[in-house]
Amino acid sequence: MFEILLSEDIAAPPEVVWGVITNTEYYPLWNTFVVSCDSTFRVGDPIHMKVRVLPFMTQPQTETIWRNEEGKLLDYGIKAPLGALTSTRQHRLSATASGGTHYESVFRLEGWFAPVVGLLFGAQLRRGFGEMTRGIARRSVHVHEASNAAS
Repeated sequence: MFEILLSEDIAAPPEVVWGVITNTEYYPLWNTFVVSCDSTFRVGDPIHMKVRVLPFMTQPQTETIWRNEEGKLLDYGIKAPLGALTSTRQHRLSATASGGTHYESVFRLEGWFAPVVGLLFGAQLRRGFGEMTRGIARRSVHVHEASNAAS
């Protein structure tokens, strides 16, 4: 198994963070890893992405939404044939006592091919998911502050 677990405490409420994650139109403004994304986010529906694993190229990636607990959990991934590879991606959100959000990013590869993918692309995946996690935090704070200023 290959796994990347990241967490961030964000000074914005969960509904703002959820909005950043699901408002894919704005991904190009803040997301350097998943540079485009399109989905209904309904369970069973596809999520079409362009992912920049390597700095010099993007690759198309289509996965399936497995769970969507609005404002709390978005879970999607792929399952390759013969148990070769299962990829799971989760965004987990919980409210903090201060009114902010504790955000967890989970990426997991399982199956007999997972060690190969981890060996070949592990550093790039860690970089990409780290950048995405920090991007979610920055964008969420920006949206929250802009909303407060407009009120």
